[in-house]
Amino acid sequence: MNALGTRENPGHIASWYAATANDKTVRPSLEGAIEADVCIIGAGFTGISAALELAEKGLSVVVLESERIGFGASGRNGGQIVNGYSRDFNTLERRFGPGIARKLALMSREGGEIIRSRVARHRIECDLRDGGFFAAFTEKQLREFETIKKSCEHYGIDGMEMVGKADVFRYVSSQRYVGGMIDTRGGHIHPLNLVLGEALAAEGFGGRIFENSRAVSVDLSGGQPVVTTAAGRVESRYLLVCGNAYLGNLLPKITERMMPVSSQVMATEVLAPELLDRMLPADYCVEDANYVLDYYRRTSDNRLLYGGGIGYGGQDPENLTAFIRPNMIKTFPELANARIDYAWSGNFALTLTRIPHVGKLSDRVYFSHGDSGHGVTTTHLLGKILGEAVAGHADRFDIWASLPSLPFPGGRAFRVPLTALGAWWYGLRDRLGV
Repeated sequence: MNALGTRENPGHIASWYAATANDKTVRPSLEGAIEADVCIIGAGFTGISAALELAEKGLSVVVLESERIGFGASGRNGGQIVNGYSRDFNTLERRFGPGIARKLALMSREGGEIIRSRVARHRIECDLRDGGFFAAFTEKQLREFETIKKSCEHYGIDGMEMVGKADVFRYVSSQRYVGGMIDTRGGHIHPLNLVLGEALAAEGFGGRIFENSRAVSVDLSGGQPVVTTAAGRVESRYLLVCGNAYLGNLLPKITERMMPVSSQVMATEVLAPELLDRMLPADYCVEDANYVLDYYRRTSDNRLLYGGGIGYGGQDPENLTAFIRPNMIKTFPELANARIDYAWSGNFALTLTRIPHVGKLSDRVYFSHGDSGHGVTTTHLLGKILGEAVAGHADRFDIWASLPSLPFPGGRAFRVPLTALGAWWYGLRDRLGV
């Protein structure tokens, strides 16, 4: 693993994203007591999305980040714009009824639209590219994609196209797949540069962001919430809790409903452009259909960024490269001798329902977490919805807050082994093709 990211961008892990960040400015830590209309805990996609939404409306906003902007999953993920949620619309309809499913479906593309709108409006340089390919290993997985496509069309969502075996090579030059589905409204980005660009935009509207300012306590006993850090405090009219997998034990009522899960990513050395042109002819991002899936894409400087694997409880394999590399070589044997320049991991927040957990701790304290692996788009949507709720338009917030949230079976002591057992079962089904 190359440690360049740590040296060039202190406070971030040694990732390709940190090494190639456009803005490496370290914001000051909070010192002393300040006031704001809204205090936000967490400077990832959810928190920064809400901060930008509120700052644009003229509210005074303070964001407290324990490390650096985009330090967690928002600055470490695969960089794929995957529309929808971690469960398909048929599942949502069975769980919540057709009325709620339709309302959620109407919002399912908005996260990607928010990203594109902000990139254009604020001129954010984050290597935005259009198009995503979902790859099927088996005919069963291909049929599941057909069902998803029909479900999307039932709810008025277009842009999905089925891909047969003969056309796979238009999107990825690999013998592993029997077909797949493209989403023309998917895409990929440099996620750290996206969240940094959104943070700069929020600051342009008067938002204040403090890094290295971990929230150590939250006092809800008075009329207004008070958040205390090591060297300061923020009193605000409203508090938004957006820490996701990196919230820690600050507010157990939130964290008991989620589990941190790690995903591993690596980036190769710079490859010949003509090689990448052959491997990924359309420059779409790719993810496969397995329960424990692989995902990959081309970077702006001609590397292959390849991710996969999960670690329940946030646990990582001892050697990230050795863990991910074999699948990369199965997909692209021509990369057998390619050097790996960067390897890193990041935690996302998983809920038992695999649906984001959104709600209130009080009339003045809102939260959103648990995007369950679909965070690039849903965090942007839900950050905006948090901002709407604070501004007095809570209709969409109330839809999300009405969805049931369940604790993990066995509590914190057994949530990891029980979830890992379930993942092992589904992984076995993937390997057997059943």
